[in-house]
Amino acid sequence: MKIVVIHGPNLNLLGEREPDVYGKTTLEGLNQKIKTLCDELSVRVRFFQSNHEGDLIDYIHNFRKSADGIIINPGAFTHYSYALRDAISGVALPTVEVHLSDIHNREEFRKISVIKPVCIHQFFGAGVESYLDGVRYLVRHIQSLR
Repeated sequence: MKIVVIHGPNLNLLGEREPDVYGKTTLEGLNQKIKTLCDELSVRVRFFQSNHEGDLIDYIHNFRKSADGIIINPGAFTHYSYALRDAISGVALPTVEVHLSDIHNREEFRKISVIKPVCIHQFFGAGVESYLDGVRYLVRHIQSLR
């Protein structure tokens, strides 16, 4: 099984940017925790981060035939990127949306996700655990399809 983990804009600043909201774990540290879990689950994982919407879309398209599923934290694109939503929908891979913070208890604009309707689940508000819960959920889902 192979999954891709996609980190959207500003996630390259994890550990520096608003640590009271997003935690002190760096992107490298987050990826290492995900990789450790994936190794335990015998899942191959690839990571990608970009601050550019088109790069995220291209990455999703590039793995449409070689990945079994996607974990994505779309960052601010969560709230308005119909292009990213359409890319996820278009590749028809099971996708889990994740967020470190509790997007439903923040600013009004953060409560809306245009991405969620094309995902099989959304995890938020648990910091790094949001990603790990998302990986576990996605792996179980993919296994149930086989």
